Amino acid sequence: MTNCRICGGNVREFFDFGRQPVSDAFIDPSGGQTEFFYQLAVGYCTGCAMVQQLKEVSRDRMFPADYPYRSSGSAVMREHFAATADRFLATELAGDDPFYVEIGCNDGILLGAISRAGVRHLGVDPAEGAVEVARAHGCRVRDGFFEEATGVGIRAAEGPAQLIFSANTISHIGYIDSIFAGADALLAPGGVFVFEDRYVGDIIENTYFDQVYDEHFYLFGVRSVRNMARRFGFDLVDVEHLPVHGGAMRYTTARAGERVPTDAVGDWLAVEEKGLTELSVYEEFGARVETNSRALVDLLTSLRAEGRSVVGYGATSKSATVTNYCGIGPELIPFICDSTPEKQGRLTPGSRIPILPPEAFSDPYPDYAVLFAWNHAEEIMAKEQAFREADGRWILYVPDVHIV
Repeated sequence: MTNCRICGGNVREFFDFGRQPVSDAFIDPSGGQTEFFYQLAVGYCTGCAMVQQLKEVSRDRMFPADYPYRSSGSAVMREHFAATADRFLATELAGDDPFYVEIGCNDGILLGAISRAGVRHLGVDPAEGAVEVARAHGCRVRDGFFEEATGVGIRAAEGPAQLIFSANTISHIGYIDSIFAGADALLAPGGVFVFEDRYVGDIIENTYFDQVYDEHFYLFGVRSVRNMARRFGFDLVDVEHLPVHGGAMRYTTARAGERVPTDAVGDWLAVEEKGLTELSVYEEFGARVETNSRALVDLLTSLRAEGRSVVGYGATSKSATVTNYCGIGPELIPFICDSTPEKQGRLTPGSRIPILPPEAFSDPYPDYAVLFAWNHAEEIMAKEQAFREADGRWILYVPDVHIV
C-alpha cells in the first residue's frame, strides 16, 4: 500500500506485472545500451478511485528526444483527429481570434488541422523528432514538457487560450497538480481543458492488461477524473466515450463554477457505481490477466513444437508488458513486423525480439501472427487480407486468448 499521487489516500495494490523495461526504449542490437527496469505494480485508491502505478518512471526516460511513436501512422487515428479538429473549430474555437494549445502534440496530427484553419495555435512536446515533423507541416511547436511554469510563460507571451487539449498524454504525467496549475494560468475565462485517454472501464471489462505500462501511470475513470479536477479547482463538465484504443473517454474540464456539467457526467458516474468502485473488481481483473498470460504462452509453445511459424505484428508500447510479463522472447516469436522506421532494425525492450519492416511479414507469410496492435485490428486485417488468403491466422490475447 502506498499514498495516492492525487489525494494522498491509500492505494491498494491489485496486480504486479513484475520487472518491466521502458516500453518505447527499443534496443540497438550493436550493443552498448544499458536497459532500465522497474517494478510495474498497479493499485486502486480507496479515497479518490484513481487507478495508478505504485512506482513512477521519470519523464526523461519515457519521453526522450528520439521518442519513436508517431500518431499519424494509423489511418484510424488520422480520421479520429480530423473529426476532433472539425468539432473544436465549430465550437470552442469558433469565436473571434481564438488561441489553441495542445499538450503532447506529437507529429502534429491534430495541430496541423488547426493550423490549416488559420487558428492561432501552439503545441508543446518534448520529443524533438516528432516536433520536427510537426513544424515541417506548418505547426508552431514549443519543445519541452508542459507544467505550471509553461502555462504561465505561454500566457505572458501569447495571451489566454480558449482551449487546451491533450490526447493520450495526461495519464502519462505523475505531477498532475502542476498540469492543472498551468492550465489555470493559461485558460481564458470560460475556457476549457479537454483531454482524452484510455478508459479504465474498458480496460477492466475487456482484460486489456497490456494497456498497463510505464507511460500509462494513471488509468482514468469518470469518478476519478471528477475527483481529481475538483482537487485542483476545476469541474468535470462533460464526458464522451470514444471507440479508439479499444475504448477511451474524452473529459472536458473548466474552472469551478464556470460551466454547468452535462447529463453525461452523472450518467457515467452511475455506470461506474455499478462496477468500478470496489477493490474486488480490480483483483478479479488480475486473476484474468494470469489466466490469459498462461494461455498465450501455452499456445505459442504448442505451435512452435508443432513446427508452425509464428511472428508478431506491431511493436507497440503495450507489447512490452505482454512479452516481459509472459516471458516471451525470440524463441517463441522470432521477430515482430512494424511500419515505424524508427523501430525497424532494433530489438524490443526487455524481451529483445528483432523488429523488421512490414515487407518481412509476407516473405513468406507465417502460419500465425500475434496481433500486438489489436486496437487497430480492423484496419490491419483489412490491409493484410492476403495473409488470410494464404491461410494465415491471427492470434489475439484480449479479452481472452483466441485465434481468428
